[in-house]
Amino acid sequence: MNLSMRVRATGKVEAVAPERGEALLIQFIKMYRDAVQYIVDKIWNLEKIPSTKRLHRMFYSELRRLGFRAHHASEIYKRAREVVEAAKKNNGSKPILRRLTVRVHPLDYKIDFSAEVLRVVVLNDQWVELKLKWYNYLDKYLDESWRHGEISVSYRNGKILVYIIFHKNVELTAPRAVMGVDINFNNITYTVIDLNSNLITMGVIPFKGLRRALHLKKLAEDLQKRYSKNWRFIKWVRRVRSRWLNKARSILIDSAHRASKRLVEIAKEYKALIVFEDLDKLKENDNNNYKLSWEKSLWCYKRIQMFTEYKATFHGIKTLYVNPAKTSRRSPNGKKLRFINYRYVELGNIVTSRDVIASWNIALRGLKKLKRMRGSWVKLSPDSPANEGMRTRPNAGNPEARKNIFTNICNYSQIIASGKPLTLTTLLIITNHLSSLITNPQFLITLVDS
Repeated sequence: MNLSMRVRATGKVEAVAPERGEALLIQFIKMYRDAVQYIVDKIWNLEKIPSTKRLHRMFYSELRRLGFRAHHASEIYKRAREVVEAAKKNNGSKPILRRLTVRVHPLDYKIDFSAEVLRVVVLNDQWVELKLKWYNYLDKYLDESWRHGEISVSYRNGKILVYIIFHKNVELTAPRAVMGVDINFNNITYTVIDLNSNLITMGVIPFKGLRRALHLKKLAEDLQKRYSKNWRFIKWVRRVRSRWLNKARSILIDSAHRASKRLVEIAKEYKALIVFEDLDKLKENDNNNYKLSWEKSLWCYKRIQMFTEYKATFHGIKTLYVNPAKTSRRSPNGKKLRFINYRYVELGNIVTSRDVIASWNIALRGLKKLKRMRGSWVKLSPDSPANEGMRTRPNAGNPEARKNIFTNICNYSQIIASGKPLTLTTLLIITNHLSSLITNPQFLITLVDS
């Protein structure tokens, strides 16, 4: 039985509006922000956050009198509720909204991709036409498999930015192999094994982005030290320092995209499950080593993992995390492992690197975990945040404990056909985790009737 899941991608496009249209759009965005802030202020001191239905009764009529459309009003109090929930969950103070961003329902805009024109309805049912500065890389989202949904419009630094959310259903593929990935400072090593633990292939993907970014960071720090007391007040120093640091960031993002793209291509070739190390607390363990701490400050291993996850999700490839402890210190095939130096080891009568040993052990741990589980955990493609386009997650936490989709690899049709009674717990698990994925609703009816 093939299962599918919905994945999302966000395209960021700059837009230009005529002078009068830009003024109307900015007015609408500011009133939208102020309306969200007004509702946040009203519900902040309540003991219990009101439901969406109650918020509708409290604020819908008032928002409509201000000139907002029905969908505008709905998005405003939903956004306010999300802001309050997030702030109270983090034990924060009452949030003050400053960014100018609005959500636009699909019924409140019209887009023509061929003409690169977006029309958005603002206050009092007025329409504003925006000319999009289209990018060629977004053309891949214009085929029939992708559909566009909600968009976000932002005004920042004198520019109008449009975030278009595309979504499609992807069939999840059962893995035929497991690929262990070991991310290092200057390379990414991978090992692919089959489901019987037999070695298929291994390789190394160079990663030079960190070295180049550290060089630019060093230049920025040296310049800052040269003018340690007044660098903040010297315009050219601030400009040069900012240029170097922004270039370092761009290099890291570009290198992470290239590496993740190559990893997904290899996983597609072998139809492999991708396995990473759970390095969530890595930066906390510096062992009082200044140089190591300085280098790790720009090491974008989480960015590489996140980019690989959502690129793999587009192709129905699953991603898994395992314990990283002693992956480079144990023999993956039972032969004697002797350390030559900090980088190279002797495995039996073969000399290889510790990175290869680590990636091999990661793959074996991923295979063991896959066999131990009744299903496999697959992370959703990162959705566009409520107020911005796609970005890296600020605090991933434990990758195995965050929101996931449970994907069945057992054949439930065989369980039903066997005639064995299903427990209430089994029914709840199946219903909760598979109801959003199964395209044929008759499946759940048959399951409950059994």
